Order: sequence, then C-alpha cells, then structure tokens
Amino acid sequence: MIEKVSLFLSKKDFFNFFLLCCILLCISLGIEYYHFKQLTKFDSQLVNATVLKQYTKTKYKKDKLKTYQVLKLKSDKGCTFYTTASKSLQDIKYKHLTMEIWAGKINFYEYMQSFYAFSKILEIHSDFSYKTELNSLIKEQHKQEDISLVYQALFTAKPLPLELQQLFSSLGISHLIAISGFHLGVLSGILFFLIKYPYKFLQKRFFPYRSLNIDTFIFIAISLLAYLLFLDMPPSLLRAFVMLLIGFILYDRGIKVVSMETLFLTIVLILVIFPRLSFNIGFWLSVSGVFYIFLFLLAFKDRSKVWHFFILPLWLYFTMLPYSIVIFGNFSVYHPLSIIWTGLFTLFYPIGIFLHLIGNGDVLDPMLSLLMHLETHTVKIVVDLKFLLIEIGLSVLAMYHRGFIYALLIYLGGFFIYAINNVT
Repeated sequence: MIEKVSLFLSKKDFFNFFLLCCILLCISLGIEYYHFKQLTKFDSQLVNATVLKQYTKTKYKKDKLKTYQVLKLKSDKGCTFYTTASKSLQDIKYKHLTMEIWAGKINFYEYMQSFYAFSKILEIHSDFSYKTELNSLIKEQHKQEDISLVYQALFTAKPLPLELQQLFSSLGISHLIAISGFHLGVLSGILFFLIKYPYKFLQKRFFPYRSLNIDTFIFIAISLLAYLLFLDMPPSLLRAFVMLLIGFILYDRGIKVVSMETLFLTIVLILVIFPRLSFNIGFWLSVSGVFYIFLFLLAFKDRSKVWHFFILPLWLYFTMLPYSIVIFGNFSVYHPLSIIWTGLFTLFYPIGIFLHLIGNGDVLDPMLSLLMHLETHTVKIVVDLKFLLIEIGLSVLAMYHRGFIYALLIYLGGFFIYAINNVT
C-alpha cells in the first residue's frame, strides 16, 4: 500500500504558503477597508440590507419605560449592524431594505465585527426571490407554522425564532437544525449515489478515458457551490465546502486528508479570503467539530471502522458539550439523547428532502411535532469561560501526547456529571 505524504514537505513549502496567504489577506482587508471608508465617508450613507432578526426590547430611560424594536441587518457589502425602530414597525424579518444610516465614529475593528447605527428606512422591497418562493412552497405543505419554520431552516438556512432556538438548544440538536457541514456531507452522499451509476453506465460506452471520481466530484462541487450561493454562504457551510475541495485535491494527489494540517490549511485560506469570519461564533463552532473528529480519528486510528461508527457520536457529544453549555447555557434531561437523534437525522434529512420534492412534506410532521412538544424542563447553566479554555488546552496537548486524550475524557466526564446534577 502506498503511504500518504504530508502536506508540507519542507520549510520552503510552508513559507510559500504563508506568503500566498499574506497576499490574499492584504487584498481581502483592502477591499473591506475600502467599503468601510465608503460607509464612513459622509455623515450618512445609503445602504441596502436584509433584516436577519427583529425583536422588541424595553428599558427605563429617565424613569420612563420605553419600548422599541431592535433590528439586526446584513448589508449587501457584507457588514452586520444593529439599529432601532419604532415599536409600531411591522414585521419585516428577512425583508430587503434600502436605508439611510448614520454609522457615527466607528473604527475599522467595529466595522469588521458588528456595530450600532441610527437609521431611517426609505424603502421595503418586495419579497420576491427564489429563496422566498421556495420557503412559500415549503410552508404550503405544512399545517403547523413551527414545523414549517424548521424545514425552512433546514433547506434555506432561514433563521429560527428565539423560542425555537432555545428549544433545540436544550435538546442538544441545534447543530442539526442550523444548516452546516453535517448537512453538506449528507447532500454530497446523496448526489454521489444519484450520479455514480448513471455516469458509470455512460462512461463505459462513450468516454472510458474519463475519470469517474474526478468527474463525479466536479459535478457534486458545482451543485454544492450553487446551493452555497443560493443560501448566501453561511459560515459553517462555507468552511465545509472549502474543506471538501481541499480534501479532494489532497486525496487525488496522494496527500494525507485526515490531518491537522488539512484543517489548518482550510481555516487559514477561509480567513484570509473572508477575514470577517474571524468574529463569527458559528464558524468557530464548526471548526471545533471538525477538529474533534480529526483528533478522534488520529488518536484511535488503530481501531476498527465499526468501533469508530459507534464511538465517534459519543466522542463528539462529550467534546462539544462544554462549548454548548458555555455559549448557549441551555440544558435538559433530553440533551444526551442528541447522540441518538444525530444518527437518526442522517435518515430523516434525505427523506425530508424527497418528501418535499413530491409534495408530501407533511408525512413526518407528527414525529417532529412530538419532539417539539416535549416537556424539556430546561435549566440555564452558567459556566465560566475558563472551563472551556481548560478543555481547549487539553485538546491541544492531546494532539501531541496520547495521555492527554484520557485526561480530556476524565475532564469531560466531570463536566457532564455537573450538567446532569443541575437538572436532577
């Protein structure tokens, strides 16, 4: 068997890669800085943006209770910002607006993260887009609004209302509802089996000189890229797509795919091209998930594939639990069952796609409704960030010494017991 070679064979290879990344980063930051200067060039600026979130907030101001609405928006240039509006403003979630905003004296760092701006809505554009049309078709197939919203989140990355986000967080399945690399992997598998046998049949008769693997991958990559653009490139999906491209290129050239170098290469390339993702929590959660998959496969590479199949879901649950608790804080007695639900979702997702394509999307609604109406008895667990940093430290050390794998498992076991004690 031919041994796989490493990604960087010499210091020169690494230096060339580092130089390329520096050039790409300078170009990306230059473009972002140009947009920043355009936004802050005058006291106010016209901006086209999409409403991501809209919620009501109250606070006391000069001993009077004031109620207003908060909008989170993403401009067509890519920046994210918040603004406030009258409490009487209609529901404009997910609509596209033309606004005049007063960004104030924000700096470039604030611009790259998110910032607050006073605003005036000039025009609310019509809802027509392929995404809204698809969401309408999905909605027509369901009687319950909440279930319709779940499928829209699964298929078009439409953000869920806060109450549904909290429900799925307490059930430990937020990663299943928020479209991510997991979904991209399932879609890749579906496309592969749909394409493989028809293409193989044609290849044998008309173009045997073509490579089945390369041509199949090209078709899958183009299809997934179109889907990624349709969804406006969610960070976790973008990470997964870039890793898919890099992984195939490395595999085709006999270079190790399951390695920390591959993950490092993917992260760096994405961040130098899209530096704004450095501040995106969803992106880093996605990266963390892949890191722990790679750590598991490298640490237990001597184990059988059957063993990997059954133990990997357990490993992922425990390693990602501190991230879930520290960031979201929601936990319930049903949270550990997400290990089972994650496995079942691998079947549920493609079946759900097929049922919606044939106009019978409501077939699985009773099962989904049962899950959504569980009495979760959710508790809010507040855990200091330092406990997550301890896990990260042990995880980094585990890359270099197997003994720290067991130290990490002991630590995670203690974390799990602490979480369970809070709900019993």
